[in-house]
Amino acid sequence: QVQLVESGGGSVQPKGSLKLSCGVSGAAIGTICMAWFRQAPGKERERVIMTDNEGLTLHTRSSVKGRFTASQDRAKNTLWLQMNSLNPEDTAIYYCAAKEMIGGWCIADAQYTYWGPGTQVTVSS
Repeated sequence: QVQLVESGGGSVQPKGSLKLSCGVSGAAIGTICMAWFRQAPGKERERVIMTDNEGLTLHTRSSVKGRFTASQDRAKNTLWLQMNSLNPEDTAIYYCAAKEMIGGWCIADAQYTYWGPGTQVTVSS
């Protein structure tokens, strides 16, 4: 059973930076497909960045392109989310998610099976 735990959230001023981590247990990070999602108050959950089992970014939401970067640390079995130039619209609960590979591939439309509890990010002056 894959378990995910996010950390690193907090409060930051506009134009500031935060780095979130997602610790993975129950599977080697190189064998699963992962993503970061977020959900702002009163809004639907949206995918921010999707990565493959190698940690390569498959898709980045347009609103965060050039500001957010995902990376994989196999030694720590951790997925990172570096967030720069944060603005109030980035305020949300951030979740990491994982799913199994299908036929050796990370299929974009496949549902994510495993979710972390989330970490709050608040951007405010």
